[in-house]
Amino acid sequence: MFFWRQEIYPGRWAAFSDAGAGNLALHVGDEPASVLRRRAQLESAMDVPAGSLRFMHQTHSAHAVAVGSGDDRSAVVPADALISDDGSVPLAVMVADCVPVVLSARGGGGATAVVHAGRQGILGGIIENTVAQLRRNGTQDLVAWIGPSICGDCYEVPAGMRDDVAAVVPAARATTRWDTPGLDLPAAVASQLQQVEVQVFPVGDDPAQLCTLDNESLYSHRRSPASGRFVGLVWNQ
Repeated sequence: MFFWRQEIYPGRWAAFSDAGAGNLALHVGDEPASVLRRRAQLESAMDVPAGSLRFMHQTHSAHAVAVGSGDDRSAVVPADALISDDGSVPLAVMVADCVPVVLSARGGGGATAVVHAGRQGILGGIIENTVAQLRRNGTQDLVAWIGPSICGDCYEVPAGMRDDVAAVVPAARATTRWDTPGLDLPAAVASQLQQVEVQVFPVGDDPAQLCTLDNESLYSHRRSPASGRFVGLVWNQ
């Protein structure tokens, strides 16, 4: 069910699911009842209350939204980052090649967030906007975990697109294993986090396993356009 799961601080956990958890997205043509059943199974594995895990309607924007424990849990928020100011709300971000990011206040008390960082969101400033909102709300010292996504060796794009993105985020420039223009979105995200002074911790022991296109235990839209979605998670227990 979990590609990686870790107690990042006492009582605070972060994780990324794998294809063993099944598709967790309602927008890819799967039976809604099946998706909701899998989400309930995931909540049970996380040991959080049923129905407490918050998802968002991801639109490749730079919009970050704070959610509270008293909010309507059935409301789906249009955003590409969710924030829990006190860390009490379990948060989820869905991906299948884009970059999932988990953020936490250092030490485990205080805020948490999850971010969906695709090419458009990276260009639009989703990372910077999320960190800025967390800091405006009082969380200054942040740390992050970057989850599985398509790697720079595999993400082939037109040369003009690579140049446009690299002009904004130089770390995104890549050449694929086929010697064609590419984008390294995880490197772009890591660079943006470094620029706003957020320390990034590693996920797993083998960086080669983090590429969604190569690792068939993960969902990849590029490998299969009918792909499901796995999730990045942060929660208190």
